[in-house]
Amino acid sequence: MNGLDLILTRRSPLSLRPPGPDEATLRAMLSAATCGPDHGRLAPWRFVVIEGEGRHAFGRILADSLRRRIAAADAAMVAREEAKALRAPMIIVVAAQTRECSPIPAVEQVIAAGIAAYNILLAARASGFAGMWRTGASAYDPEVRQALGFDALASIVGFLYVGMPDTMPRPRPEADHAACVRRWPAAETA
Repeated sequence: MNGLDLILTRRSPLSLRPPGPDEATLRAMLSAATCGPDHGRLAPWRFVVIEGEGRHAFGRILADSLRRRIAAADAAMVAREEAKALRAPMIIVVAAQTRECSPIPAVEQVIAAGIAAYNILLAARASGFAGMWRTGASAYDPEVRQALGFDALASIVGFLYVGMPDTMPRPRPEADHAACVRRWPAAETA
């Protein structure tokens, strides 16, 4: 599959199943992550890989986050939140570790981490796996960030769930570029 086909056909699966990537594939995916644009060569991306029994501990962190946000959360809501950690055999948490003292704006550092996350998804696809990128309120919870070992200057940009594609969504319709693209300066009308 050529690079353009890889990009044009990548979709987030509706569900994933084992196995997850082995160590060599994971290393390749993380190497791909670090190949994106990086203004100032700050390497602002950070990764936490969660698999095996670690997913259950992560599920408890997600459930605790929900309880803090929604005091009236019932047992079913908490169970659904905790089960999110079991969506895939591997979760890669991607964060931007921004440097405030850098002349590179923080937004550019966060974008670089976002590109790193997307490169992971593309590398997973190229390796025969699939991935879905999720955030949600727990990604912005300072206690979740701290529990995963990130400091106050880090921003979680996504939880990447990676495994074998199980159920895939329908193909995307072709994009209507006229709705989101314009030429500048505008062509003069005669």
